[in-house]
Amino acid sequence: MQHGSALNFRDFVTHLLDEGDAVQIGVEVDPHLEAAAIARRVYDTHSPAPLFECLAGTEPGFRLLGAPAGLSSMPDGTYGRIAAHLGLPRETRPRTLLEHLIAAMHAEPKPPRTVDSGPVQQNIKVGPEVDLERFPVPLLHQQDGGRYLGTYGFHVVQSPDGTWTSWSISRTMLRDRTSLVGPAMPAQHLGMIHQMWRELGKPTPWAFVLGAPPAALLAAGMPLPAEVSEDGYVGTLTGSPVDVVRTQTNNLLVPANAEIVLEGYISPDETAPEGPMGEYHGYQFDEPKPQPVFHVEAVTYRDDPILPFCVAGLPPEENHTIWGTMISASALDLLRSSGLPVDMAWCSYEAATCWLVVSVDLEELRRCPTTEPELVDAVARVLFASHVGWLVPKVLLVANDIDVTDIGAVVWALATRSHPATGLYRFDDAPGIPLVPYLTAEDRAAGRGGKAVVSCLQPSQLAGVTTGVTASFSNAFPDELQARVTTGWSGYGFASAVE
Repeated sequence: MQHGSALNFRDFVTHLLDEGDAVQIGVEVDPHLEAAAIARRVYDTHSPAPLFECLAGTEPGFRLLGAPAGLSSMPDGTYGRIAAHLGLPRETRPRTLLEHLIAAMHAEPKPPRTVDSGPVQQNIKVGPEVDLERFPVPLLHQQDGGRYLGTYGFHVVQSPDGTWTSWSISRTMLRDRTSLVGPAMPAQHLGMIHQMWRELGKPTPWAFVLGAPPAALLAAGMPLPAEVSEDGYVGTLTGSPVDVVRTQTNNLLVPANAEIVLEGYISPDETAPEGPMGEYHGYQFDEPKPQPVFHVEAVTYRDDPILPFCVAGLPPEENHTIWGTMISASALDLLRSSGLPVDMAWCSYEAATCWLVVSVDLEELRRCPTTEPELVDAVARVLFASHVGWLVPKVLLVANDIDVTDIGAVVWALATRSHPATGLYRFDDAPGIPLVPYLTAEDRAAGRGGKAVVSCLQPSQLAGVTTGVTASFSNAFPDELQARVTTGWSGYGFASAVE
């Protein structure tokens, strides 16, 4: 059995507990809203991830883990839970995370390793034994149209010719004891493969993985190009092929160390109402929508299984920390590979995955000056024609004197450097994800609209020169005085030294 926080979800949970970034909750908690309320409070306070071990109305041993990739208030460990998904040190910072992800994108894929058995098959329920309501499926918001089993797991589907296996993230709502309902949008890889099977008049063989190896969950959230299999990317991320086992009913391969696996098929034509649900952009809308039905023919799970969940809504939660990080890595790699003078890209967690901040290299601009429209058009042409660009509607361009991971610095640049008359560039014909809340009904029907690039570059910066000096602690005082103030901080009567 593979071990380590990147390849074994159980080890990941143990690691968080040992680090003090998860807490065992032994008092009885109700999966109906109470567990989600606690998890939402965890996001707001950057508290440790809650592991619920005593759940009302659930058989003993079944557990829930909330906020698996929430931000932490631990010293030097803000991104610690995200880093643990990759087996990286707790103090890992965003740039290092992105470089690790990008390096794996350019390495030789390590295909998964098929094994005869794994912990996920310690318990096997097939046919009439299947009962999804045995699991502590949480109700996440009081306005939700149902309970959501799949908010921190991924779908496994394969093209009919067997050449493309997709691991992709998309939510699933409990419909009844043996079925789920959820979106499979045409531009998503799940929807693309589902359409292939529909064109053959056949159901789509399908599995859903919960409590997956954390690096596999990250890979499933990476907007890789179509027909690229995420399972090989996991191996390059971790340095080891991920162990997989064959499902009981439909011959798909799923991670052997997962906590829970559902398997069955997606109906080619059956739909049912799904939602409403509080969503990643921070809003909840009123109407359910018809979505495909996922029929479950078998369930396998570990002893004392842990079901992870995300409570979508105001940032930051996992839609922002995990999905946003993976979008950032894909965008940075794409822009760099296109030869653009880009130093960094960051999908600000606080912006609910609705903007991407792109840091432009001033030294490159000094060597090769450009105009603002030329730079904006070049960035838009690369991003908005890509899958990663489909996901993010707004792009902010800043110079690399701004730390794009510091939301305060980004807001300052937006407020002081973006000219209201000339800094906004619209790209109304660019395609985009229909979930963005400000889109009109016409935008959604057309599958495009609401795209823009906002320049937060000073005119002089297009030639590599910044006008003015930032009036900050690090710029406005001599180095010797900065050091004296910092080291003597507690002597002035403050509670602790400034890091």
